[in-house]
Amino acid sequence: MSETLIEEIETIKERNKRVEKDKAWETSWTRKTAIAVTTYILITIFLIIIKVEKPFLSAIIPAIAYLVSTASLGILKDWWLKNQK
Repeated sequence: MSETLIEEIETIKERNKRVEKDKAWETSWTRKTAIAVTTYILITIFLIIIKVEKPFLSAIIPAIAYLVSTASLGILKDWWLKNQK
């Protein structure tokens, strides 16, 4: 094999590793939890600013909704991929 071809193969392998790590991050519970916590904090601050009663309790709803949506979207994605032709 030529040097150029070997270099191209190595470049593709390195790219594939990066893509796999990015995909793992996108679907990780670490990322989902971080987004849910950030959502909770930001919504809590907003609810305090607009003087909503029980802002700490009320802010839980959007954070949990996000986690539920990510869980259900995985199921929906699996179904969709299975039914593609």
